[in-house]
Amino acid sequence: MVKNHDSLACSDSACPLPGTMESKAATAAAAAPVAAKGTIQHYIYDPLCGWCYGAAPLLKAAREVEGLGIELHGGDMMTGSNRRQVSTQLRNYVMQHDHRIAAMTGQPFGDDYFNGLLLDSTAVLDSEPPITAILAAQAVAGQGLALLARIQSAHYVQGLRVADSAVLRALAAELAIEIGLDHALFDSKFAELGGAATQAHIAASRALLARVGGQGFPTFALQRGSQIEVLDGGRFFGQAEAWKAVLSA
Repeated sequence: MVKNHDSLACSDSACPLPGTMESKAATAAAAAPVAAKGTIQHYIYDPLCGWCYGAAPLLKAAREVEGLGIELHGGDMMTGSNRRQVSTQLRNYVMQHDHRIAAMTGQPFGDDYFNGLLLDSTAVLDSEPPITAILAAQAVAGQGLALLARIQSAHYVQGLRVADSAVLRALAAELAIEIGLDHALFDSKFAELGGAATQAHIAASRALLARVGGQGFPTFALQRGSQIEVLDGGRFFGQAEAWKAVLSA
């Protein structure tokens, strides 16, 4: 049975962490030093976080910054016991934030989402399967960002059930046509990375969030060599070019 939590308590630019998650993997990752590397934009997100969808134009802008790498770290806002079953209460709660996100960022929300998915009380919102799919797309073709964007559009515009493996495979198949993602390899990697591998990734993401002092999703942390700092992405919602200038500085 999916637990129906009363409130996500999202702010005007981010959604919070769920309850504390203890694990040996997370503890070890939190204690590990940040590896020295080039300039990296670490993006700690949840695929079902509305503010992460609002931040999508910032990610797109970051991809245009020469010499900047982007690493995705999927979080646990709606995984395990934090999964949500769609209800009237949930719909009323998320819609107030969705309208604010649309106004601040210009991101579109579809009628099939508001008056389709959010009225379907049989639907379950679960972040883990989409994170697995994003990991698989990144592993086989370096296209995790592309699949994240497609999953967000499928959820917030088309109102699709992106926790369903069949839906995720169909979205990956679209990318197979558009950008050459090998669908057979994707299916194999998707099966391989499900369960324990995805959960370990989520634990490591949670540990990174704690290490950099992030408070929720989305969190942007810019790493230059061995130095890493959190950037206030919320200040740049709807200002993609200004965000690009910050990352280019």
